[in-house]
Amino acid sequence: MRDFDRKVEEASARLNKSLADMADQLEKESAELIAYLNDEVVPAVRAHSTKVMRAASDKLAKFADYLDQQRRP
Repeated sequence: MRDFDRKVEEASARLNKSLADMADQLEKESAELIAYLNDEVVPAVRAHSTKVMRAASDKLAKFADYLDQQRRP
C-alpha cells in the first residue's frame, strides 16, 4: 500500500508541476498577446476606422445632396 501511495504522490507532484508550468506559460503568452493587441492592432484599427468613417461621411453627404435634388421640381 505504501508503494501505491508513493506512486500516487509522485504522479500528483508531476501533475501539479505540469499544471504550474502551463499556467506560467499561459500567463506569459497572454501578456504578450495583450501587448501585441495594444501596440499593433488597436492603432491600426483606429487608423483604418477613421478612413472608413470619412469615406462613409462623404458618401452620406453625396446621398443627401441627391435626395435634395430629387425633391426639387
